[in-house]
Amino acid sequence: MSKKTVGIVGARGHTGAELIRLIARHPHLELAFVSSRELDGQKVGDHIAGFAGELRYENLGHEQVGGKGADAVILALPNGKAAELVAAIDAQAPDSVIVDLSADYRFNEDWYYGLPELTRQRYAGQKRISNPGCYATAMQLAIAPLLDRLAGPPQCFGVSGYSGAGTTPSDKNNVELLRDNLMPYSLADHMHEREVSRQLGVPVEFMPHVAPHFRGITMTVNLWLREPVKVDAIRDLYRQRYAGEPLIRILDEAPWVSRIAGRHGVEIGGFTVAPGGKRLVVVATLDNLLKGAATQAMQNLNLAFGLDELEGIPL
Repeated sequence: MSKKTVGIVGARGHTGAELIRLIARHPHLELAFVSSRELDGQKVGDHIAGFAGELRYENLGHEQVGGKGADAVILALPNGKAAELVAAIDAQAPDSVIVDLSADYRFNEDWYYGLPELTRQRYAGQKRISNPGCYATAMQLAIAPLLDRLAGPPQCFGVSGYSGAGTTPSDKNNVELLRDNLMPYSLADHMHEREVSRQLGVPVEFMPHVAPHFRGITMTVNLWLREPVKVDAIRDLYRQRYAGEPLIRILDEAPWVSRIAGRHGVEIGGFTVAPGGKRLVVVATLDNLLKGAATQAMQNLNLAFGLDELEGIPL
């Protein structure tokens, strides 16, 4: 088959760099353009180690992006920036696949919500795909096997590396402020809290924090259950639920964020049952830039193009 062309808007960010690396090694995809206002005119290879070729960053307006006619466009932009670009692509290249990494279309019924391990059965050829949030991916995968046993809202304590705050300077990616610190923020009604509650159909309580490490999320989830359970039975339930999912590993021990950084999957473990058997704690880890963003975007692109879902993703 001929290669499909993919453009990236917002290519300067951490996730954009990961997307460039993944597409460059993909046997059936090629980069059509990479758009970045700040890096306009500079060679991609000067910023992405190992990238070969003469491709340069471009500062493209909305109409220019639509006019490129790429088979797919990935939007790696901050929340609230996608609508005008989507409108331009709708007008000029309606058959292009769009994968939006922001939260802008996660609540839109007209878009496919692409967390493949939980939603691939809902995919029916949609060309507008909303990529889940990084925290939201960890929460959903940790909670989903027990949805029919919950006695109340899951409580989720999330800790992310500061790359999750993006490249625009803020307190949440200020290394000096984060040194020897754990920074809580948006402790109620966070975007990902609403996202997960909507997708799972149950209320979820989420408390996010930023830590001094660069990448990776630890999600500790407290679950109250209607009936008492045993640890071994719960661990087996998770293994059965995610059997055949190469990007999900079920562990006996609690996963470490340092062991997931730079890897494309999710680790879930640390299953602990409190006395009485009705309170369970589960820990999930993932790389926020990979399975929390770029890797998941690649799964969704592969699905849209009829390729193996894991094509081009190093396992």
